[in-house]
Amino acid sequence: MAQDFPFDHFLKIGSKNTQVNTFSPNIPINLGNNDDDNFQNDELTNINHEILNHLKTILPEMRFKTYFENNLELKSINDQNIVFEVKTAFIKRSVELYKEEIAKALLNILGTNFDVIINSKDLKEMGESSPTKIANNKSFNDIKFTLDLTPTRDDLQAKAQARYIEYVNPNQSGIIIDQFKTFDNFIVGPTNNMAQAASKAVAQNPGKNGKYPSLYIHSNSGLGKTHLLHAVANEINERHPELTVCLTTARDFMEEMITLMKVNKINEFVKKYTEKVDVLMIDDIHELKKKEGTQDQFFHVFNEMHNKGKQLIFTSDQRPKEIDGISERIKTRLQWGLVVDIQAPDLETRIAILRRKMEALDLYVTEDVLTLIASKIKTNIRELEGSLVRLKAVSELMNVEIEIDLVREQLMIPSNEQEKEISIEHVAKAAAQYFRIPLADLKSKGRNQDITKARHIAMYLARKIANAKHQEIGAFFGGRDHSSVIHAVNTIAEKLKVDTLYSKDINSIESNL
Repeated sequence: MAQDFPFDHFLKIGSKNTQVNTFSPNIPINLGNNDDDNFQNDELTNINHEILNHLKTILPEMRFKTYFENNLELKSINDQNIVFEVKTAFIKRSVELYKEEIAKALLNILGTNFDVIINSKDLKEMGESSPTKIANNKSFNDIKFTLDLTPTRDDLQAKAQARYIEYVNPNQSGIIIDQFKTFDNFIVGPTNNMAQAASKAVAQNPGKNGKYPSLYIHSNSGLGKTHLLHAVANEINERHPELTVCLTTARDFMEEMITLMKVNKINEFVKKYTEKVDVLMIDDIHELKKKEGTQDQFFHVFNEMHNKGKQLIFTSDQRPKEIDGISERIKTRLQWGLVVDIQAPDLETRIAILRRKMEALDLYVTEDVLTLIASKIKTNIRELEGSLVRLKAVSELMNVEIEIDLVREQLMIPSNEQEKEISIEHVAKAAAQYFRIPLADLKSKGRNQDITKARHIAMYLARKIANAKHQEIGAFFGGRDHSSVIHAVNTIAEKLKVDTLYSKDINSIESNL
């Protein structure tokens, strides 16, 4: 792609501002009346380092590393402007989205407001390397030259990576109920069925007349807790439009409290939740740890809402009793209702999640690709779905098909990796090791309860993961007939619907495989 470049539109001659007014006292900077060109490199480096440290504390880790770390370089300062340089035009556009945050960081560090200017190194180099000799009989208005602005492969890769990062690390502040996160598109599997069923029951009959007036869901990040909160909110709004639903984060809850406390309106804060809200959902309640003042207000809000029979739902990455920095009285109240967890999804559920996301993205990939992705990303649904977002972006930007080799490249799976074919014996050994039972006992006729449970789980996994036939499984486990294997597989499938301990056992064995 090429375009004419008019000099007169961009080349301006202006005055040079040279005075630097204020700097943070913790940065060793010469405060004399120096031109910006006279600043020493180590002075600019110190300021740049302070700015990056500040940004690191307020931006998500992946976003900071992608756009700022080893990318943002301070080039010059005057009394009005501060100029940074980044590596590519794409990174420039991305960093410019955070100019306001950079300006805030500068105000905190230097005590002065600056206009932030972001330049791109690649466009600068293209401009410098272009021929600029001007004939004496031509004016600037007559001068034009051509720049090749076709994005490089690195630019396209960076753009695809940015789409992935935005998906995996969304901005969590100021929650707005997402109408597309519903129970209908929440994939249910053996590791999340209890949490889904409890959330559905709350949505159908919230508050004191329902089964669970207080619900607490915990899991590692990216396993569907927030999706369930939105699903509950959407269903309550549909079934009970007369109820007021509030979905917030612990951090936003705290910031709202602090804002009103500063203007002596803390009573309005408590009144809002206890009188106006019928369903309170707080995501990441563990963020209140070591925030004693916010915990005190939360304690009063919880008590009043609970006494009035209103619905309370909380999510966290830990059980209530495991959160350090939360008072015992709050831990106790968080455990008053139903406490359920979500474990990492099994392989079948991960593939089902990918199929649903594939449909939502209007994307087609083969079953081999879905299986490869699901076998490599096991513990985070957001990353699992984000892999398809990334592959779609790469496919569109680079105009390539989504094939196994592309998936290996983008997910950083070595192309020479030999996929391990899992056999019945692999499964049996993994189960025996996990339950600490000799393999010979699994193959024996023994009917001890522990041995029977381990044997049934091994048969279930041999059928599910090794895709072995019933007769083959029966033959391996002591010459049992196919009906015994069917009974074992069905028994475990039913247990998974009601007992999360079975889900944990199976996930652990599957991970070892």
